[in-house]
Amino acid sequence: MDQQLDQNGLKEAPVVMVMVPFPAQGHLNQILHFSRLISAFGIPVHYVGSATHNRQAKDRVHGWDPLTISNIHFHDFPIPPFLTPPPNPHAPYRFPAHLQPAWDASSQIREPLLAFLRSLSLTSRRIVVVHDSLMAFAAEDAASLPNAEAYALNMISAFGIFTYIWEMIGKPTMPEIVITNDMSFEGCFTDEIESLFSRQLDFLKLDSGNLYNTCRSIEGKFIDILGEEKFSGNKRNWAVGPLNPVVLSGSKYSNQRHECLEWLDKQEPRSVLYISFGSTTTMPDDQIIELAIGLERSNQMFIWVLRDADRGDIYAGEEVRKAQLPNGYEERIDGVGLIVRDWAPQLEILAHPSTGGFVSHCGWNSCIESISMGVPIVAWPMHSDQPMNTVLITEILRVGVIVREWEQRDELVSSAIIENAINKLMASEEGEEMRKRAEELGGAVRESVFEGGTSRVDLESFIAHITR
Repeated sequence: MDQQLDQNGLKEAPVVMVMVPFPAQGHLNQILHFSRLISAFGIPVHYVGSATHNRQAKDRVHGWDPLTISNIHFHDFPIPPFLTPPPNPHAPYRFPAHLQPAWDASSQIREPLLAFLRSLSLTSRRIVVVHDSLMAFAAEDAASLPNAEAYALNMISAFGIFTYIWEMIGKPTMPEIVITNDMSFEGCFTDEIESLFSRQLDFLKLDSGNLYNTCRSIEGKFIDILGEEKFSGNKRNWAVGPLNPVVLSGSKYSNQRHECLEWLDKQEPRSVLYISFGSTTTMPDDQIIELAIGLERSNQMFIWVLRDADRGDIYAGEEVRKAQLPNGYEERIDGVGLIVRDWAPQLEILAHPSTGGFVSHCGWNSCIESISMGVPIVAWPMHSDQPMNTVLITEILRVGVIVREWEQRDELVSSAIIENAINKLMASEEGEEMRKRAEELGGAVRESVFEGGTSRVDLESFIAHITR
């Protein structure tokens, strides 16, 4: 983007963008993907956060050439020291409450953020602040400057946001869509995070518009509904997803492919089940045992990423729990299954031609990555927006099966139930139909981000709007 000279002869950037992510892996990742898309238009992008969380975002980037983040400017803002307790596998909620100290500390970037925005304000025609909807204080800071405006990048599905607002405004009758009255966020969050949500609502009113990591092929109906006045207050909405790359290049640039990709190379097309519960879920030992037995009895090839939820600082160096498997398990599954106990390149696993299904917690990152690669899902929601995403995957899009209903979330899921859900997806006619639908939907989603596709058109519309 061309620079202009201001009245003092200094170089002035017409538009600069400041990204304000929430410090949890799925959030850091989506905003980094979006940063890359924006920087490709020649707009300077500033990614702000604590040193720990900026490092985490960069270290775990996958699916594209890491060199393409070299034109994204990372700013390490100081935050107070915070506790990094291990996740508690026996907590009454699956929600990762152990991350709360990191989130509380990260709210302290507000002061340095405002100082940074003021400095940019002197050398830019317009500052565009794109913030995670959980960091909405940034909208108030942008509103305090004459040449800044803010946009919320929503990290969950349009359906999840629709359901949340629909519940908040009293569950009005919506003739255009069938809604089951038992849809509820009960048991999804801790009181602390509910309180954080409510504190963001006033800030969100100051935004100039909303961005969604989704596309019309997946959620066109809900994107339209969110554009109605009672849902958006007449703000502009742009559906610019999937933000993750849909054509992968990362493995070409890394010195060493992950061992699980080498293992996948040797398997038959669509024969392998991938199991991962993301970076915020920790399973108790008895549930891990049931899952292990269910996997073994299903007789399916599999890759299982078996690790606890992230700590608030993934570099803190504390000892990590090693989940126990049944005696002799890894010897018995040798050649059939692969256990991965560290970080795994999820996008590349989902994109691999040997991957035929995904046992997932249904975090939105995982859902949209799986859909964009045409992989159907065995849905096992744990917390947050995941039960709503499960409804979207299994009932609306019909590209997945559910392991257990949300109402039974506190019960141990038996190996027999797990085995049945896996075989329904991987070894039944019904599962084959889901796989076909997933592959068709994946094709439509991938087309949406290319020239003339709906998400590309929305992205270009957003760029035109902020550079007006």
